[in-house]
Amino acid sequence: MIAAIRNTINKLKKGSPYQWGHMGLCNCGNLAQELIQLSKEDIHRYAMEKSGDWNEQLVDYCPDSGYPMDLMISKMLEKGLKINELRHLEKLSDPKILNKIPLIKRNHLEKNNRLDVILYFETWLEMLENQWIEEEAKLDGSMLQKNNLDKVFA
Repeated sequence: MIAAIRNTINKLKKGSPYQWGHMGLCNCGNLAQELIQLSKEDIHRYAMEKSGDWNEQLVDYCPDSGYPMDLMISKMLEKGLKINELRHLEKLSDPKILNKIPLIKRNHLEKNNRLDVILYFETWLEMLENQWIEEEAKLDGSMLQKNNLDKVFA
């Protein structure tokens, strides 16, 4: 997931198409392109088989419906995303991410502004990378502790 977010940021910074009203080019659509390797056209076409934007379709998500949009969402969830993360991404509204953005900017984020979306993605990426580092440190610490106990009982 970290790589997909990083690739999404890089594409958006390089001028990749962005359009909040297009299901394949919006906040979630751009991430979906990287995460599940579908084109913006395919994402948009599949999404149009049901009514509503990403947020509404996430509310109506049913993994057994057979709708292509629900299958796309399922694939994104399999990659580690949560429904709430997608809902927040579409509206740039996750409180944990927003708390990391300076107040003056946080109160003026626009869900359809490329630069604001990039800032949100960058902040989210930093949080995920920090979580990963912390988890790795815990794993390393538990391995060190286990190895020390093994030496004590040798």
